[in-house]
Amino acid sequence: MNALWPNAINHRVNPDNETHSGEFQFNVGVIGATGYIGAPYRAEIRQAAGANIVALCARRRELLERAGEEDGAELLTGNWREVVQHPHVNFVIVATPDALHHEAVMACADAGKHLLCEKPVGVNAAEAYEMWAAYRDAGLAHYVPFWTRYCEPFVRTREVIESGVLGDIRGVVYRWHNPRPDDMPLTWRDDAGLSAAGSIADVGSHAYDTLRWLLGCEATRVQAHADTITPARADLGAINLTEALGQAGGQAEAAKRKGETFDYASVAWEFDDGAVATLVLSHTPFFRKGIAPELELHGTKASLGLDRVSGNLTLAKPDEPVEVIDTVPDNGFGNRFVKYVFPSLRQALAGEETGHPDLKDGWRVQLFTDAAARSAHSGRWETVE
Repeated sequence: MNALWPNAINHRVNPDNETHSGEFQFNVGVIGATGYIGAPYRAEIRQAAGANIVALCARRRELLERAGEEDGAELLTGNWREVVQHPHVNFVIVATPDALHHEAVMACADAGKHLLCEKPVGVNAAEAYEMWAAYRDAGLAHYVPFWTRYCEPFVRTREVIESGVLGDIRGVVYRWHNPRPDDMPLTWRDDAGLSAAGSIADVGSHAYDTLRWLLGCEATRVQAHADTITPARADLGAINLTEALGQAGGQAEAAKRKGETFDYASVAWEFDDGAVATLVLSHTPFFRKGIAPELELHGTKASLGLDRVSGNLTLAKPDEPVEVIDTVPDNGFGNRFVKYVFPSLRQALAGEETGHPDLKDGWRVQLFTDAAARSAHSGRWETVE
């Protein structure tokens, strides 16, 4: 297969996949269509010109049928292979639990389908590399949704870094807390057989990708402490995160057990340019946002603090008063498929350079999260392979 985007288009796309304006039309299949991730993605795609939802896969029929009515999809199925093999589908979204990504993504590459795969892209870096290599060699478009790159306070922070006002970044402190109610029922994210590495892989992948995007560096070795510190919670079986959040506090009589995956981690690491970093991750109810800057960048000339809650960017220079240099509210992403995904993929399909995150980024991030998870188990410094 030719790895050049224009040749890939000519080989794989027929005229039915073009809009009236001549743009590539995305005929979408969604695997994991009704979950916490898949449902909002579908709502955004329904509003996108040049996109059409064709096929949906989910394990629960009642949710699947409701989704089919919302989207007007041709195919509703519990078998993800039927989505991949559907002749009208040219773009597949894989929004299933981590452990279910690899087989579906490899099948999508073999079938010639363009792809958006949720992060973490695999259960380990070996899987992630296989997926990236398959898409690279097939000349297909691929996207991994590291959304923090599009968060306005972080976009402005990158501009500040590139201005040189901070000098060379030598130290980083990052706090990524995603608190959940302590009485929220368990979901697949608490299942070690489905989650790659709990909070390390879930929010840790976002945090690490953000830093490598901001700084242009990669980690070389890491040391981590991680644990499951949230008390036992209700086990209601196969419910999704949206349902679990809606049922918090109402399960006093249900059987309870502790989650099996890390919901807290503290990770130290060194960058390849000699800078050092500390990252604190959590999904526990005990660590809350907004009481300290989410991100601190300490450079040779100045330091910068980013508070996503207020939008404040705070600059500290030696022997000068601390000042708020900018307030950049985080107003959300809007329609991510209209603003970022489809335009970026159309650029890639036209042979143009894009800065969108893809499976290669997913693999590089997973090298880091794998090393952090190994360190949490070994208690030692681990090399980012």
